[in-house]
Amino acid sequence: MSYQCPLCHSALVLQSNTWRCENNHQFDQAKEGYVNLMPAHHKSSKNPGDNKEMMQARRLFLNTEHYQPLREAVIKQLAEHLPAQSRHLLDIGCGEGYYTSDFTQLNQAHPKLSVYGLDISKVAVRYAAKRYPDCHFCVGSSHRLPFADGLLDGVVRIYAPCKDSELRRAIKNDGILVTVTPAARHLYQLKELIYDGVRLHDMTAEEIDGFELIADQQLHYNMTLSGEEATALMQMTPFAWKTSQEVWQQLAHTSDFLCEADFSVRVYRRS
Repeated sequence: MSYQCPLCHSALVLQSNTWRCENNHQFDQAKEGYVNLMPAHHKSSKNPGDNKEMMQARRLFLNTEHYQPLREAVIKQLAEHLPAQSRHLLDIGCGEGYYTSDFTQLNQAHPKLSVYGLDISKVAVRYAAKRYPDCHFCVGSSHRLPFADGLLDGVVRIYAPCKDSELRRAIKNDGILVTVTPAARHLYQLKELIYDGVRLHDMTAEEIDGFELIADQQLHYNMTLSGEEATALMQMTPFAWKTSQEVWQQLAHTSDFLCEADFSVRVYRRS
């Protein structure tokens, strides 16, 4: 394992279900198998990240496999661009592990690869660790990655924020970063229910200092959702807070809601 202490940045070693560094900072490994590397003074609230209700909505929607094409697209980019003999792959903002768990497919080509998932939500990480024992999960901040300098061969960032400086620090030279962001028409029909005029997402590729863009894919397809699925999808979005009770009722009683999925999947190489 390859965690580092979030307090002093020394290497952590697992001893009797406790992660300990040379300065005797200690972090207990939970019975589900994850470790909480989020010190209290690094939190912006008592329980940051998605709560139980938000996680359950996301889990309901993801289990329908409407986002399976996205998962397959990310795995394809990883399979094509991960450096040979990669050992460490991190999923930032892993949630309950829907994408992370499938990254273990890459072990066929990279037999020494360890797959890590990191999220700020303790509720989500607990669920992920319990369901997917083949991956390594931790509670931690994407702005203070608990990994040593130049350790990571690859990082996946699906919507999750992370400082450029942290990505430069933690990803080794010639390592890769795979990002997923909304493309122009992502969830257009949901937004039409809320806004008078829907603005298309800007599809300009992000410039990340220290990285070169080497692949840029747009993934667009239509989804036909039940009322329960459409409601769960809305609950996963940032604009759920602006959704009126009338719209929630409309979604709940819809039998076939047509909605576009539109993603930009990009690969950057550490230069």
